[in-house]
Amino acid sequence: MKNNTPEEDEDMVDVYTLTDDETGEEHQFELLAEADIDDAHYLALAPIDEEDSEEEEYVILRTEEENGETVLYTVDDDETFDKVAEFFDDLFFNEVDCD
Repeated sequence: MKNNTPEEDEDMVDVYTLTDDETGEEHQFELLAEADIDDAHYLALAPIDEEDSEEEEYVILRTEEENGETVLYTVDDDETFDKVAEFFDDLFFNEVDCD
């Protein structure tokens, strides 16, 4: 997926419009969190259109600077993806045990 540009929503939420490389269809995503893991920067993005999204669903993309622009890439390496997903899952879904 390609990043067109981050946009600022009226509620000051970072919104990214991503274009599907295969279909050319555009989708909007809200930035949930970002993290630096193993010398790379990752974003966790949730679909804004509730029809396309399931509860607790988000995508993980790696960022790179190219020619002064931020470009987003899918994480193809399974080991890296699992490590980054575990970090974000802990951040989003970690339940506190009060016992």
